[in-house]
Amino acid sequence: MAEKNEKTKKTEQPEETSSEASTIRLPKHLELSILPLQNTTLFPQTVVPLAVGRERSIKAVEAALASEDKLIACVTVKTPDTNGNDAKPSDLHEVGTIVNVKRMMRAEDVVQLVVQGTDRFRIIQWIDEKPFLKARVEILPELKVENTEEVEALKRNVLNLVQEALAMLPQVPPEIRMTVMGQGDPVQLSYFLGSVLDLGEENEQKMLEASTVDELLTLSHAALAKEVEIMNIRTKIASEAQTEMDKAQRDYVLRQQMKAIQKELGDGETGEQAEADQLRERLETADLPEHVHMEAERELKRMEQLPQSAPDFHVIRTYLEYVLELPWKKSSEEKLDLEEARKILDEDHYGLEDVKERILEFLAVIKLRPDSKSPIMLLVGPPGVGKTSLGRSIARSLGREFERFSLGGMRDEAELRGHRRTYIGAMPGRIIQGLRRVGVNNPVLMLDEIDKLGNDYRGDPSSALLEILDPQQNDTFRDHYLDLPFDLSKIFFIATANDLGPIPAPLRDRMEIISLAGYSDQEKLSIAKQYLVPRQVEENGLEQKHFEITDEAINLLTARYTREAGVRQLERTIGNIARKVALKVATGDKEKVRVDAEDVQEFLGGPKFYPEQARDELPAGVATGMAWTQMGGQVLFIEATLLPGSSGLTLTGQLGDVMKESATAARSYLWSHAAELGIDPAHIKQNGVHLHVPAGAIPKDGPSAGVTMVSAMASLYTGRKVRSDTAMTGEITLSGLVFPVGGIKEKVLAAHRAGITRIIMPKKNDAVVEEIPEDVRKDLEIILSANIDDVLEAALEKEPSEPISKRYSLPEIQAGNEQGGDPMVVKEE
Repeated sequence: MAEKNEKTKKTEQPEETSSEASTIRLPKHLELSILPLQNTTLFPQTVVPLAVGRERSIKAVEAALASEDKLIACVTVKTPDTNGNDAKPSDLHEVGTIVNVKRMMRAEDVVQLVVQGTDRFRIIQWIDEKPFLKARVEILPELKVENTEEVEALKRNVLNLVQEALAMLPQVPPEIRMTVMGQGDPVQLSYFLGSVLDLGEENEQKMLEASTVDELLTLSHAALAKEVEIMNIRTKIASEAQTEMDKAQRDYVLRQQMKAIQKELGDGETGEQAEADQLRERLETADLPEHVHMEAERELKRMEQLPQSAPDFHVIRTYLEYVLELPWKKSSEEKLDLEEARKILDEDHYGLEDVKERILEFLAVIKLRPDSKSPIMLLVGPPGVGKTSLGRSIARSLGREFERFSLGGMRDEAELRGHRRTYIGAMPGRIIQGLRRVGVNNPVLMLDEIDKLGNDYRGDPSSALLEILDPQQNDTFRDHYLDLPFDLSKIFFIATANDLGPIPAPLRDRMEIISLAGYSDQEKLSIAKQYLVPRQVEENGLEQKHFEITDEAINLLTARYTREAGVRQLERTIGNIARKVALKVATGDKEKVRVDAEDVQEFLGGPKFYPEQARDELPAGVATGMAWTQMGGQVLFIEATLLPGSSGLTLTGQLGDVMKESATAARSYLWSHAAELGIDPAHIKQNGVHLHVPAGAIPKDGPSAGVTMVSAMASLYTGRKVRSDTAMTGEITLSGLVFPVGGIKEKVLAAHRAGITRIIMPKKNDAVVEEIPEDVRKDLEIILSANIDDVLEAALEKEPSEPISKRYSLPEIQAGNEQGGDPMVVKEE
């Protein structure tokens, strides 16, 4: 296959071939080698370079060169994707051009030719296809003129078009211009234009097949007119582009001159105009809401009128930088794959199934209704249960950015709303600053320690949060610094707290509260094995082959070296052991360290805590209660003893007012129902009671100890012991009812750790039973009581261990009182 070349590269000395320069007289019919041409058409009386690279085409050329006349027939293929080796007779046009090979040279696998067209031909019979194409051809007669005037008119039009085209092609050499314009033969003119210009393969083939001069000039004129039109359009486009380039170049030169002038004046690149120009350029490209753009434009115009030394210049510049950097319309793309979200939550946190389910419900709503307002959640729980890490997991599962800041100790509402720009050093509030850092308007924003907000004469931050956390108002939140409405409704707010009490009721009402209770010992063991130990091994530079800690050792750390509902202290304690192991490894001891329960004291010293354990036997007057603290649940024992010869009620153990009132209500109930309970009212009237709750250094308060107090006093008066395997909680009333209380899960977990097997709790707390872990619930007998009588029936043993008169020798003491003796002074409460 041969193609038209603009230049022929010489890689070796060309091999000259002898031929006559004059026109060769050919017989009407002759047999010739056929050279298929791709993407080109050859015309008679034109000199064209060709490159021949296909094996079959090279053989055809060699056969032509071996002949005396050096003639070969060139025919264009019908489809451009047909190559010389695969070309069949049906793939070629019937009309082509016989050429005389003027020059030939070989270059690697390619034969470079310079050929001159002689005559047109038509294939009348195919002779052979291998090793190259060969056919019998018929020389076509010269073209005739049918209409002389029409031919002359077409010729002049073609020359005019050529002249117009040459005017747009200054790169055309002068000799070609002279050859074209001086051509008098219309046939040669058309053939020359067809060989020089790219008129299209189809048009060129039609020109070659034209049988009259009239037809040839008509085809040439049409193709040339189209080409000139395209050249005009290209020239117009180039001119317009050049005009724009000239304008841009002119502006650039003027700007450079302006910079040079400013530099001479001392303003330099940091002058006020340079800063204003930079801000204006950023303002034009920024995607801002219309009202924000108008305000920024107004401030920028003010800034341009001010000298750089003016104080307001820097205030406005900082303000505009904040406005331009805020994500007014930029949001991160969410990946609301609930299965992936569940997987991420399970990877990051053990247990907490109820909490995870609530979070997935929120995500499902967002997925079904993307335009819905983002939820506002409040995670409440003891320290170390994973509130902050839950927020990070939510952000990761949503594919959103995460930003966190602590509200603990914040007293100034300007920390949230920002300061007005009239103050020196004014800045936006923490909310707007956080949005600027994350760069999107829909992050997960965590407000940590919301229960530790303060307030003073500078304002109340919790009141500022009323607008920020209200979905009906926060879409037009106005920071004092910006003084522009910003949409906070796309933010996923997550607040955390250890206690709901300090949070104002109106603020609590704006948030969806999710409670995170403490972990059971079994859950702590699983968390330590799956998360804490591997993390401490990695953080302390160890490997699994260096350090191992047994389940028994972890359980000991949980019971005797930490006291918490979460696992933060537990991880810190494991880290202490890991660091001691790291010291051994760093000093060259490569032996694996296996820490068992017996080895813990060697690493950490003696136990730090001795938690209350269930007693094997309780004396009359002692009952086991359960309490809730911020660190989780705790078992406590309430002890009551008679004060013979005295009266009233003495309370010790640093009790709060509510707890004191519960003790008074318990004694009053027993006194009023003494006959029903088998108690002699005289014993209550003539003897005082001292009620003590151990761990006196720790303040205690709340109504949930009511059932424990009434059980301890009933045991004291009746002599019936409280069962040692039983712990209880619940609020009591004077009418004998038991009301529900909070913190049930934490209390039950503490009782289970202490070895308690029976739990008495209010009947109205029955829904909370399902929240207790299954492995704990199966070890317990849970008794639901609606009144005090049910509590006493379940808590007290059936028979008294010893009569009260014998235990306290009441007759003798009574006689002593009658003789004027006063064995002890009792403080009245």
